[in-house]
Amino acid sequence: MRHRNITNTTVDITELGFGASAIGNLYRVTPVQDAAAAIEAAWDSGIRYFDTAPHYGLGLSERRLGAALRDRPREQYVVSSKVGRLLVPNEQPRGVDSEGFVVRDDLRRRWDFSRDGVLRSIDATLERTGLDRLDIVYVHDPDDHWRQAADEAMPALADLRDQGVIGAIGAGMNQSAMLARFLRETAADVVMLAGRYTLLDQSALDDVLPAAREHGKTVVAVGVFNSGLLSEDRPAPGMKYDYEDAPPQFVARAQAIAEVCERHGTTLPAAAIAFPFSHPSIISVTLGMRDQEQVRRNVALHGRHVPEVLWDDLRTQGLIRPDVPTRSSAENTPGETEGVRVVSDGQGH
Repeated sequence: MRHRNITNTTVDITELGFGASAIGNLYRVTPVQDAAAAIEAAWDSGIRYFDTAPHYGLGLSERRLGAALRDRPREQYVVSSKVGRLLVPNEQPRGVDSEGFVVRDDLRRRWDFSRDGVLRSIDATLERTGLDRLDIVYVHDPDDHWRQAADEAMPALADLRDQGVIGAIGAGMNQSAMLARFLRETAADVVMLAGRYTLLDQSALDDVLPAAREHGKTVVAVGVFNSGLLSEDRPAPGMKYDYEDAPPQFVARAQAIAEVCERHGTTLPAAAIAFPFSHPSIISVTLGMRDQEQVRRNVALHGRHVPEVLWDDLRTQGLIRPDVPTRSSAENTPGETEGVRVVSDGQGH
């Protein structure tokens, strides 16, 4: 599997990343053996980028990911985690977490983007994972905390990066406008963009993607299935879009895109994974994976041929925005892809 470089850093990540929220018992219990098998299957398929966070299962995701990776050669994989939510004792537990993870709520999350909070969060993550370092650290969902995240968290992370403790720093969010500010106004190298550059939502073309090209920085795309509506060959009513039941107009649009995909010999989920790479600043798509079957399916979808003419057809029919870039236009634009280099993992993947 190909590795690509986070611009202006020494960090290279695989084009397909392993998102570890599901192994933190997101929405339902993931047995520990399923989580371990998922990470092993990802490794066997060539995935070497793994993303987690304290938020995911109140630390369960970090513990499981660390346990699965701990005995593997440390220089062969990249781990990212996040800061902004400190895990502290819960004085009023009710038995189960209230933020979507099926875990005991003996701990609770406390927002903290201060320098001290960043350092404490990283130390706690290293203790939970048992790893010697984090390669990438993102500030996590700072929507209501811009000033502290920009003025305290990012300088603290930049100091750690400049000391060589962390390889790359950035922010991860479900919105794109503030991510553009992180790229323009802070020392961020990379942002994790959730759900805003997909077959159903290209709003990132208005802010964060132009900012990435302007400043020569990098984007990792997540949420490319928009919570599920783009995950099946044939979308149906009742599927989720951005964590809620999909509105009928989005179901109809997803169905129309699926029909165009079929005419071009591919599928909607394969196109959903391939689509973010139409933009030269996006170097990786990270998908949540719960078990080895999901890993194998996602790897197969990523490897499936999606013809470039598909995007042309979708533009012509008004199913994606007309300003979605083509690969040829990106390659012919001097300077704008400078620094985004493709590298090999040396193992033939």
